[in-house]
Amino acid sequence: MESVFKKLYATNVNEHIEKKGQFSYLSWPFAVAQLRLADPVATWEVKRFADDLPYQKTDLGVFVEVAVTCQGITLSQIHPVLDSKNRPLVEPSSFDINTSIQRCLVKAIALHGLGLYVYAGEDLPQGETIIEATRPVTTIKPSSDVILLTAPQLRLINKLIRESGTDVQQLLTFFGYDALENIPKAEVNRVIRVLEQNRQEAA
Repeated sequence: MESVFKKLYATNVNEHIEKKGQFSYLSWPFAVAQLRLADPVATWEVKRFADDLPYQKTDLGVFVEVAVTCQGITLSQIHPVLDSKNRPLVEPSSFDINTSIQRCLVKAIALHGLGLYVYAGEDLPQGETIIEATRPVTTIKPSSDVILLTAPQLRLINKLIRESGTDVQQLLTFFGYDALENIPKAEVNRVIRVLEQNRQEAA
């Protein structure tokens, strides 16, 4: 039987990553769908704590835990209950707890491969490059309140483009921007990592 981990790990999840402020999250309905498509009998369980509550209060904050079983292998993930700025909450609401359970579920699924490369600080599954991205993408211009990349960052990106032999238009199409100068500062690290990966593969 083909390794489900290998199949899930090779899945490009970039189109299903949701941005909230400066943080990125993988859509939990997408993660669940991919898990069940890869293993129709996969299951998950939200751990219960004292008084049968789906969370545990500690001196450090409130935590939730979700275990996912795929191909007979059970892996669990613990996640703190956080606010919109990713700060621990001492007295979370039911909505805060539910949101953390969903994020914990996604991370537990990631232990089985799906989106694991994202949490490892990568932008593409192993073996995939932006040159292979042929899907048309609508380019966007950042709004006036978006902080754009700095001049040194732009110089570095241009240097990596030259060294990696990356096509500028394909790079812009992949990330969805109309010009290098319009790349938001928050996206610079992602662009640089992809270019560095391309440079390594071109060496």
